[in-house]
Amino acid sequence: MALETSDIQNKLVANFELIATNFEQVHDIFTFEVDSKSNVEVMKFLRDDKTLRFNFLTDVCGIHYPDNEIDRQFAVVYHMHNWMDNVRIRIKCFLNGENPEIETATSLFLGANWQERETYDFFGIIFKGHPQLKRILNMDEMTSFPMRKEFPLEDGGRTDKDDRFFGRTTDNC
Repeated sequence: MALETSDIQNKLVANFELIATNFEQVHDIFTFEVDSKSNVEVMKFLRDDKTLRFNFLTDVCGIHYPDNEIDRQFAVVYHMHNWMDNVRIRIKCFLNGENPEIETATSLFLGANWQERETYDFFGIIFKGHPQLKRILNMDEMTSFPMRKEFPLEDGGRTDKDDRFFGRTTDNC
């Protein structure tokens, strides 16, 4: 018997009624929100349940929503995969914009190590309990997080280009 999204939702509601919410099907992936204080508990349940068996963490990534209210300015998104039934799910955990922190999933999935480091490196999201949370792709000396919306897209001090050639000026030359 194939695993249906209704089965996933029913089990989550039965075990985490107020923690797992906003269930929806988005582009063929069953998506829901989980309270950021319970991410590891819910992911452990999804992995260990004999019916659900989401045994593979496909991806961890961050999103910055600077226009949202302060408690929802960042999100950590987890993609999990049940190989036996070939079902994928997406879990979103929203974080506070002033102090974006969430528990690490490295105790459940070793592959979360580098994925969480990359998310920290680009968004500045702290994964509490991570064994080695430091930059992985950017220079250690960086003080900013380049995937945040306030990060400038271009270096304003560049002298090697002329904006007129890119249609970025209102002057009629």
